[in-house]
Amino acid sequence: MTPLIITKDGSPTFWNPTFGEYYHSITGAKEEAMKKFVEPCELLSRKNPVLLDVCFGWGYNTAAALDVMAEHPVSVIGMEIDNNVLQKIPMTNAPFTSYQFIQKCVRKGYALSNGIWNLSIVVGDVREMIKTIASCSVDCVFLDPFSPKRCPELWTVNVMNELHRVLKQGGLLTTYSCARSVRENLKAAGFHVKDGPCIGRRGPSTIAVR
Repeated sequence: MTPLIITKDGSPTFWNPTFGEYYHSITGAKEEAMKKFVEPCELLSRKNPVLLDVCFGWGYNTAAALDVMAEHPVSVIGMEIDNNVLQKIPMTNAPFTSYQFIQKCVRKGYALSNGIWNLSIVVGDVREMIKTIASCSVDCVFLDPFSPKRCPELWTVNVMNELHRVLKQGGLLTTYSCARSVRENLKAAGFHVKDGPCIGRRGPSTIAVR
């Protein structure tokens, strides 16, 4: 089992020995999901939004989004390469009201609908899976790979081009990283880039608008 620690807001995260990083900010895993990824998207202002959760991991960003949407319709596509992590979700105690829905989705084979929320988790390489999504079909993207230093292949201009393609006009991409290379690649793909919330560290997160 991947070693667990409790972050400063009381929510758990885990260490990935392959990448040498935690899955979430140790200043607060739940806080990071809500403040850096979900809140900037203003989901309640969007009608029946479609979300793309890139590097789904333990499902925290999706769980935060579902908590915000509550009784409002939303569809989520989660992409994750590590099936072993997904299989640990049902045994994880995460502090989100909606986390039981995500746990049930994993147990049911990675696709679940309750008539309001629709969640589909696909397993594989993001760089290939993103090509299967129709152009201009997604309202918001949560981009949450390991850092550009540890996982550079998911921060390239080619990936950003694909994310720009699938987003609707006015759609948003949110990510924790403010690395220069990340922002330059987002701009090269056609995004308008601005600072996101500064939570848990000196640098801001990033919001990219199509």
